[in-house]
Amino acid sequence: MRRFLARAGVGDPSAFRRKASRIPAGRPSPFRLRLRPWKGQDRSDPSVEEDPLSPTKSKSSTFTAEEKAAIQALAKERRAEKRGAKAEEELQAVLDAIAKMNEEDRELCSRLHEIITAAAPSLSPRTWYGMPAYAKDGKVLLAVKNSGKFGQRYTSMEFQDVAALDSGSMWPTSYAVAKLTKTGEKDIAALVRKAVG
Repeated sequence: MRRFLARAGVGDPSAFRRKASRIPAGRPSPFRLRLRPWKGQDRSDPSVEEDPLSPTKSKSSTFTAEEKAAIQALAKERRAEKRGAKAEEELQAVLDAIAKMNEEDRELCSRLHEIITAAAPSLSPRTWYGMPAYAKDGKVLLAVKNSGKFGQRYTSMEFQDVAALDSGSMWPTSYAVAKLTKTGEKDIAALVRKAVG
């Protein structure tokens, strides 16, 4: 550090530290290095002028509107959990979440809800990040992510780590559901029963 400061023309390194420590919290440091474009570099590139030490998030790290809605839904769910939401309220939240979906997703997720609750009556319906979900002993075992949730091309059934689907050293935990057939409904019911254990 002393060598660097000496080469930079700073005589007393301790004086540098004393000056830096007197900078009020929240104010930008005058000693902070900033990246500047070199000759021939595109000045419109946002990475050139942006301070790498700045706490401001870049555009690429911001949440999408759908992600923000999911986070807000989770916060609402946790507030309801703290105040001791009843099973009837949680079931109604699931039905409300399904009712808000587009027509195609609503039809598919309504049928999935019927299949899951019939196959495993012990599971407790609730929402999870605003999605229909089904919990075992207070922990989410399965969530149904409709295609319109994050702009996917299919609805998916997302099993969590409490699901007893273990099979050897590797097994699937997410299943895409494009449409339901009689055979598919039986397979889903069997899968849910296996996951409950």
